[in-house]
Amino acid sequence: MNALVLSNIKCGECPIRHRAVCSRCEGADLDILEKIKVYRSFKAGEQILWRGEAMDFVASVVHGVATLGKTLEDGRTQMVGLLLPSDFIGRPGRDRVEFDVVAASDVTLCCFERKPFENLLSVTPDLSKRLVEIALDELDAARDWMLLLGRKTAREKIATFIDMLIRRSSVEGLTAPHDALVLPLSREEIANYLGLTLETVSRQLSALKAQGILRFNDRRSFTVLSPDALHDITGNDCLH
Repeated sequence: MNALVLSNIKCGECPIRHRAVCSRCEGADLDILEKIKVYRSFKAGEQILWRGEAMDFVASVVHGVATLGKTLEDGRTQMVGLLLPSDFIGRPGRDRVEFDVVAASDVTLCCFERKPFENLLSVTPDLSKRLVEIALDELDAARDWMLLLGRKTAREKIATFIDMLIRRSSVEGLTAPHDALVLPLSREEIANYLGLTLETVSRQLSALKAQGILRFNDRRSFTVLSPDALHDITGNDCLH
């Protein structure tokens, strides 16, 4: 079961303050958000939300990584996205969840009661603008992922996945150059996410290690020794 986290962290001191849905809010608007928020924690592997479940809150990921997935009628499942720090869960105006949401690591969410949040959107232009920006970023990411799944080789897929982790960690200020990173998913989950086999994922990670691009400290923790070489493998024509 998830646990409510009693936190004295003010919105202005939040580690995702500069990227979250509330990043444009100040003064009275931030005070209102303070009153309708609560932190919830989930252990790795715990179900956060079930597809079709009634949702009485929206949330931002503060710490950890969660997966988005769908299960077909015959039991086949497909991971369709990752939620990283500052990513937003929920859709104002919708009271049902469209995807299964599972904690890939220990996760902390900053949750807002859905109805008060929707009311605040109607009178707070900065909050509405930021939510539109987040939605457009998600659309761009979905288009990039269509390219990855449809056209990229296994080697390019693995490199793109790791490059994305580096960029997101850097943007959030979570890591400095050459800091150790942690794969948020198991190799089986990475295979599911990228449309590859487990053997292919392991082989490609081993190849990046052998080429001196990655150094693994254990099965999950690794250091990127050559970010430029890694980016060259992604097949992307420009740095983000």
